[in-house]
Amino acid sequence: MFKPISLYIGLRYTRARRSNHFISFIALVSMIGLTLGVAVLITVLSVMNGFDRELKNRVLGMIPQATVSSTQILTDWPQLADKASQHPHVQGAAPFTQLQGMLTAHGQVSGILVTGIEPKYEPKVSIIQNFMVAGSIDGLQKGEFGIVLGKQLTDSLGLGLNDNVTLVLPEATPSPAGVVPRFKRFKIVGIFSVGAEVDSMMGYIALNDAATLLRLPDGAQGIRLKLDDIFAAPQVTRDIIQELPSNFYGSDWTYTHGNLFSAIQMEKAMVSLLLFLIVLVAAFNIVSSLVMVVTDKKADIAILRTLGASPSTITKIFMVQGTVIGVVGTLAGALLGIVFASSISGFLGWINQIFGLNLFDAYFINYLPSHLKWQDVILIVGLSLLLSFLATIYPARRAAKIQPAEALRYE
Repeated sequence: MFKPISLYIGLRYTRARRSNHFISFIALVSMIGLTLGVAVLITVLSVMNGFDRELKNRVLGMIPQATVSSTQILTDWPQLADKASQHPHVQGAAPFTQLQGMLTAHGQVSGILVTGIEPKYEPKVSIIQNFMVAGSIDGLQKGEFGIVLGKQLTDSLGLGLNDNVTLVLPEATPSPAGVVPRFKRFKIVGIFSVGAEVDSMMGYIALNDAATLLRLPDGAQGIRLKLDDIFAAPQVTRDIIQELPSNFYGSDWTYTHGNLFSAIQMEKAMVSLLLFLIVLVAAFNIVSSLVMVVTDKKADIAILRTLGASPSTITKIFMVQGTVIGVVGTLAGALLGIVFASSISGFLGWINQIFGLNLFDAYFINYLPSHLKWQDVILIVGLSLLLSFLATIYPARRAAKIQPAEALRYE
């Protein structure tokens, strides 16, 4: 079978045992460094992609992506919802009324953000129905004062389905005994578990029950919107507000969680840059190892030149040798990175559970997400191979410039 002489000799040099073990050690370090750099880069990018995905799918699936509210109670909110739904980026609209308070049960107290919703409309703007672990949001009926809570919150209060919990509102009510907070007892009709911070801080009640608690007429404070592109939220909100009277105002997720999303994107960029430097250092190690190989093989190069090998052939021989190191290191790193990215969530979750380390308490979700994107793998592998190839050019050209007479003078 035909095999180019440069490829044949280059592969022989790669497989051959060298008399200088230090050169072999440097080549091995270069390959291992490239492998670890590529593997860590793929793994860390997958974790950052996982945080990005969870923020979009879970947190932004529960909180409003965009809202249009009024300074007055909207008794005709269906008309506003229909008008907002005509915008090309709006996929759904639902009414809401929000109030803040504290839940108390069994001597435990926890702050909560309560949202009054219409169960029939809520699935248009929220993913809560996909994460119900007990009960249903359909249990939120007018006048029955039911409430849907997150699993983390019910666990911390020692509550379960159909248990009663007391909601304490910050508004004071005059009484013969003095000014006292407003209390209302609710029955838990549903429990959800999204696996994010919203499980411990949000609750849902019927829209009309929220109006009753606030002593307002039946209606809504505004409407929540679900968009086909979350990054279009600020513009969509402005477009809708421009067509409404002056008593309307808008908000979107960039005001509440925009800093978190920007932080994730910034961390992803900076970590990627820092880890890419590891790959770059490994590529420089290829340069140093090939330079030493060229010095060690001066006699061989001179003999090849006297046998008729051209400078380009010598160049290709050492480029093949360096490229083999880069290809093996890169492919091994890609394989390890894919394995690590696919298993790191389960592994760290197991470690966290076994040893009770609470590793994820500082994050907005209670586990380490990982989302492997093949375009990232292809980009990392491509850049690593390119750097490995570029690292072979200088040593290979240096080898091609060796003069046979000079190399053999002292042999």
